[in-house]
Parts: sequence; C-alpha cells; structure tokens
Amino acid sequence: MAGRALILVQNLSVPFDRRVWQECTTLRDAGWDVHVICPQGANRDTEAEAEIDGVKIHRYPLRPATGGPLGYVREYGLSLWHTLRLARRVGPVDIVHACNPPDLLYIVAKRMKRHGARFVFDQHDLVPELYLSRFTRGEDFLYRLVCRLERKTYQAADVVIATNESYRDAALTRGGKKPDEVFVVRSAPVVERFHAVPAEESIKRGKPYLLCYLGVMGPQDGVDYALRSLALLRDKVGRTDWHAVFVGGGDTFEAMVALSHELGLSDMVEFTGRIPDEDLLRYLSTADVCLAPDPFNPLNDVSTMNKIMEYMAMKRPIVSFDLREARVSAGEAALYAQPNDEAEFAELIAQLLDDPDARRTMGELGQARVAGPLSWENSAKALLAAYDAAGS
Repeated sequence: MAGRALILVQNLSVPFDRRVWQECTTLRDAGWDVHVICPQGANRDTEAEAEIDGVKIHRYPLRPATGGPLGYVREYGLSLWHTLRLARRVGPVDIVHACNPPDLLYIVAKRMKRHGARFVFDQHDLVPELYLSRFTRGEDFLYRLVCRLERKTYQAADVVIATNESYRDAALTRGGKKPDEVFVVRSAPVVERFHAVPAEESIKRGKPYLLCYLGVMGPQDGVDYALRSLALLRDKVGRTDWHAVFVGGGDTFEAMVALSHELGLSDMVEFTGRIPDEDLLRYLSTADVCLAPDPFNPLNDVSTMNKIMEYMAMKRPIVSFDLREARVSAGEAALYAQPNDEAEFAELIAQLLDDPDARRTMGELGQARVAGPLSWENSAKALLAAYDAAGS
C-alpha cells in the first residue's frame, strides 16, 4: 500500500540522476508521496526547493571532493549533515530509500526507523570495490572503514535493491541478507527518451564514420583507454577515416582533453562536455560505433554501465572490454576486447567500421534487449515489489 517515501541521494542531483528520477516517477505513479533529498547541481537542478511532476525535491549546496580520499571525507561529512537537517524538515515517512555511494546514509535511515520508517538500501555501487578501483591504495585503513560502513548499511536495511545479479550476490553473501530481502532493479533507459533523429553528416567533420562515447569521465571510466585505442587505430591499424565525439563531464575531463592533445588527436577527437538531450540524440543517431572503454577492475567487472544500455536503446553497435556485467547487458550487441587490451579494442572498432551489416544487426539486437527483458517496465515491477516487501 502506498504511503510517504523519502529518497536520499548524495552522488548526483535529481532529476539529473536518471535512475533515481525513474524510481521517483514510478513510485509517484503507484500512489506514493515522494520526497527527495540530494545535492544542488552546478548548471542545472540549482534550486534549493522544487516540485517537479509531483515529486518534492529538497537540495543542499555541496562542493565536489578534491585532494584524494580526505576530500571525500569532507564532502561526505557535509552531505550527511545537510541530509539529516533536511530529513527533519520533511518529517515522518513510511519508507526511507537511501542510494549509495557513500554508505553513510544508513545513519539517517536508522534515525527515521525510530519513528516507524522502513529502510530500503538502493546499492548503486559496491563501495569497497569503488575504493580499490579509484585509489589503488590496497586494503588500508580507509578500505577497512568502507567495508565496515557497507556491513552497517546492510544490517540496517529491511530490503536491499541491487542493480544486477552480481550486486545481489554481494548482498546475500557479505551482506548476509535473505533472498526475499534483495530485489534486482536494473538501470534501464526510458526507451521513449532515446529515439532516433535524422543523422547529421556535418557532425562527422568530413569523415565517413563517427565514433561516440557517452558517460562520466572519472578515473575508473576508461576514457584514457579509449583515447589510446584511437591513437592505435590511427597509427597501427592505419585508419583515419573517422571522427570521435566524447560526450559528458567529470573529474578527469580536463586531463582527458590534455591527453588527446598529447596523443596528437586534437583534430580527430571532440569533447562536448555535458549537453542537452536533443544534442545527445543528434550525436548518437549519427554514430556508427559507440565505445564502452571501462577497464577491468574490481568495480567495473560487476557493474552495469548506463552508457551500454543507452547505446542499445539508440540501436548502436558497441565495442567494450570483456567485463562480466557488460556481457550480461549487451549480449551480442557488442564486440568484446580482452580486458584493458587497447590494441584489440582498436582492431574491433576497425572491424565494425568495415561491416555495416554487423553494425545494423548488433544495433537491432541491442534495442530489442532494452525494449524487452532489460526494460524499465520490468525494473519498475521489481521496485514496487521491493517496496511491498519493505512494508510488510
């Protein structure tokens, strides 16, 4: 039975966080009174208070972390304080739904549980793996700390929402949750949002082919692998008949632009930053091959990449490194290079550029997956089932 839900997010603003916004609107449509606490965005979602399509959003100012792990301690401490402050303003709720990272929001949830709320933990990332993948500092004090916080979060949760089966396994094994307490709610694009528009040849800058990357540009996202692969595509494979566009922003954006200059790719690679949806659709509709260069590491191997789902929604063929959950998502809609093998990644790009029939078939297979078994419609049913279980 629907009631009052409070969703806590620290990693992105809402509705910019597409997964969280889909959850909000699904719950709203099911009759829930939905509130969200999240950071303010830099260029959008800047208002402190907003009501959008019936969802009440409470935002707080937050400066992104700088300076390594200690910068995250500062960021997370401030976000926790603001979240506690705003949660008191929202008042009692039936469900408190916390999305990680970080695994600190269980502190807010435990306080609200004292007043009758049930706690749904929405595990967007495996934070111990994220720590190892981002900082490569080994199993030091901070690693042990994030493991402890993850255990505390699992213990406090009445229900866990996992983004895929790998995350579900983590909740069952190291989280000690029962099978009927863990629900897989896969991230999936709203197919209606990702629709083809007429291709624009001018985007290719006079070249026959367009390569496209869409996504965050952080230390673990592999944009550096993509750029080095493109340099090999030019120098070793001998292909210069392409233009590449990198759409998105993040912590390493400026470093990636600098790397493209160092590799001599300035005339062949374009960085757009974050762009409106209408421009994104223009690039993806024109792209011949899309890139998923996330390297193998403890996090990426078990994580579902939104970019792969969005490429498939747009009927684009993909080149990816061979990661466990990348195969689960893309299936035959992608070609897979050996993990972190930039030369093979470049060769597979060339292989697809030379095979328009394969590109078309792979695009059709991917779109069918996103519209069928991996659709948000199926994820929405799992989300509502998780809420029913939490309330029972």
